Amino acid sequence: MVNDSDPGPDWTGLLASQLSWHWAAQARPRLDGLTDDEYFFEPVPGCWNVRPAGQPGPTPTYGPGAMRIDFEFEPPEPAPVTTIAWRLAHLIIGVFGDRNARYFAGPPMAYPTYAYPTTAAQALAELDDGYARWIAGVSGLSAPDLAANCREPGFESDSMAALILHIHREAIHHLAEIALLRDLWANGLRSADRPGAAAGPVPGE
Repeated sequence: MVNDSDPGPDWTGLLASQLSWHWAAQARPRLDGLTDDEYFFEPVPGCWNVRPAGQPGPTPTYGPGAMRIDFEFEPPEPAPVTTIAWRLAHLIIGVFGDRNARYFAGPPMAYPTYAYPTTAAQALAELDDGYARWIAGVSGLSAPDLAANCREPGFESDSMAALILHIHREAIHHLAEIALLRDLWANGLRSADRPGAAAGPVPGE
């Protein structure tokens, strides 16, 4: 027998917790202690990175400030290896920033116009801000909001709930990639002999 007084699952809470639990329990703690050397560390030749303006890289660079990001609007195949700096910028701009601007009154963000952080601490602070705005926005959506079509270019017929699931999958897998790069650094992968790459620590030194 159907209980008409039962409000059913808290879909808003469930969607928000998909990311908020992972963020608090696993992903964000794995970023604690990130140094500038590790932030810019290039584990292989030809990495896409965030680099000082004027420094040559493997692809065109974008940005208005002292730092520029390696970027192509038609991504190559296979995809390049990217640094922690690049992945954090992608999370700040392409995952959270663009959607915060579209749905939750965030400031406009785009790869050519974003002022890229010069330090790991600054990047983490901006990531925290982007995540906080996104999760607060998601947590404030009603059931009708979740069922309504989103305004995502090219996906206008998808629901807002479907978009949230997609953004959370994107955030979780990019944060996992960053955790892998931290593991490579922590376990002594060296790149001192590779042009433009900083050396990781070597156990015992």
